[in-house]
Amino acid sequence: QVQLVESGGGSVQAGDSLRLSCAASGRIFDNYKMGWFRQAPGKEREFVSQITWGIGRPSYADSVKGRFIISRDNAKTTVYLQMNMVKPEDTAVYYCACSILGLKYDYWGQGTQVTVSS
Repeated sequence: QVQLVESGGGSVQAGDSLRLSCAASGRIFDNYKMGWFRQAPGKEREFVSQITWGIGRPSYADSVKGRFIISRDNAKTTVYLQMNMVKPEDTAVYYCACSILGLKYDYWGQGTQVTVSS
């Protein structure tokens, strides 16, 4: 069982930076993937970024590539999403998730709201 708790959301202006954190507890193995997803009002949840605990190997959605950076602190079992040059279209609830086998995401956090005003 893995528990995930996100933090760091808030209201910012376009062009600002924001860092989200996801604290993971439970048994975490190096092959687990950690992902960030987001869901804007009236839209489906979409993939933002993911990273593998052990080897890293980050990947990003095209919409955030070059602006967002995912990282992990293995000692703290925390995953971060550094959001730079944010845009109003980044406004959403951001969720952290954990995938055990890489086929689907098995555990989800409760989400944290990010609001970007122009």
